[in-house]
Amino acid sequence: MGRAPHAAVLVLPGGGSPGGARGGSVLAAASALPLARRLGRATSDDDPVVTHLVHYRNGRRHRPGADAARRTADCAADAEEAVTEVVRRYGDIPVCLVGTDVGALAALRAAGHEAVVSAVALGPLLRTAPDGHRNGPAEGDGPAAGNGSGSAGRSGDGAEPVQQLRGRDVLIVHGTNDTRCDPELSFRLAERAKKVNTRVCRFEVHTDGHGLRGYAAEVAALTEDFALGTLCGRDLCRPLTDALAAPPPLGLRMPLASGFGKNLR
Repeated sequence: MGRAPHAAVLVLPGGGSPGGARGGSVLAAASALPLARRLGRATSDDDPVVTHLVHYRNGRRHRPGADAARRTADCAADAEEAVTEVVRRYGDIPVCLVGTDVGALAALRAAGHEAVVSAVALGPLLRTAPDGHRNGPAEGDGPAAGNGSGSAGRSGDGAEPVQQLRGRDVLIVHGTNDTRCDPELSFRLAERAKKVNTRVCRFEVHTDGHGLRGYAAEVAALTEDFALGTLCGRDLCRPLTDALAAPPPLGLRMPLASGFGKNLR
């Protein structure tokens, strides 16, 4: 038998078609498999890392037309349950959450779990706040009690919470040609998160869409370097190091170079 894992990566797939119908959810999970397999193969004997693809229980039950906010909350609850199961199964090991689409939001919200040390949000499916304001800087978005994934850290405009990201390493990646979610929404989310946690960076994939399929290899390489670096104490690649160190907006609008990852390690 192999050595017990020193860390874990949980891959949270997107919701598939709008509304999260079961068929779309199955396709979304299948599209996340290549990334999960890559992360699983990247482990080493010195730092064994286990990778699991999360299958939603609550988050997949919603049908077309279902409330998007409720669906996101259910996926985040599933993510937290998955982290708790990792701790039960493997013990007190660090966890990195990697999510796409609605899974990206679930990863960010569930980052408040005490076992989570880092989170990766790929093409997060952010929404405009109910009052019409975009998810971005808001007056009075100060510290809130608690680090959970509930209402703590929400701004007055109904934006995504950020307080649970304190003490975590956070990577956000968004395609500039995303037609399902305005990339500016993730920039403004990253901008708010950076105010409560300096360990936040964001990369832009120029000309790529919501699923980041045009530069899938580059996105996977960046995700692998970030996840294993934050879990195993490895040195991060230069672009990630620079992005984390750069002040806003530079570190939140870092371009992901074509061909990135070919010469890593």
